[in-house]
Amino acid sequence: MRNLILSAVLAGASLFGVAAHAAEIEAGKQYVELSNPVPISKPGKIEVVELFWYGCPHCYQFEPTLNPWVEKLPSDVNFVRIPALFGGVWNAHGQMFITLESMKVEHKVHDAVFRAIHQEGRKLATPEEMADFLVTQDIDRDAFLKAFNSFGVKSQMEKAKKLAMAYQINGVPVMIVNGKYRFDISSSGGPEQTLQVADHLIAKEREAK
Repeated sequence: MRNLILSAVLAGASLFGVAAHAAEIEAGKQYVELSNPVPISKPGKIEVVELFWYGCPHCYQFEPTLNPWVEKLPSDVNFVRIPALFGGVWNAHGQMFITLESMKVEHKVHDAVFRAIHQEGRKLATPEEMADFLVTQDIDRDAFLKAFNSFGVKSQMEKAKKLAMAYQINGVPVMIVNGKYRFDISSSGGPEQTLQVADHLIAKEREAK
């Protein structure tokens, strides 16, 4: 009986801690409210954006926490990844991501690209390097290279640059909820706390509908 009571007390304390944390989440602390909201890609849904770079170690370390959360998002939430394009290899990796998205295969190789850069030491800095690697992931080399230089991909690159400017980002990983709220691992207090902030803001937007 004593163990049951102790378990109940600990469970209650845990729930109180979660509630207390949620109550402490506010603009200017864990997140910034953008002065000019950015239009979302799917009106009617709550949009959650992650801006990232394949070469960013913090983005790579965030993946094991982020991905299970994304898989469990409810149907009224639309999750979007956008590559940050700060020039040089950032742009090359961003163009690779957008190319793979346009081919509808990005979800199949996303983890493999991260591993190739951070575990295997591949730079994947040129289209040819990318294509050589992607062939090992059953991606057609010629189709990738053709798409990489396509007008559609270049148009999406310009769109990604404009969004990053509108979100006023200066590093990654960064998350944006519904084009209104910006936050990151540092401002939130850690990877898990970042997703708690995201959950809080999703609930806030859901209530506002």
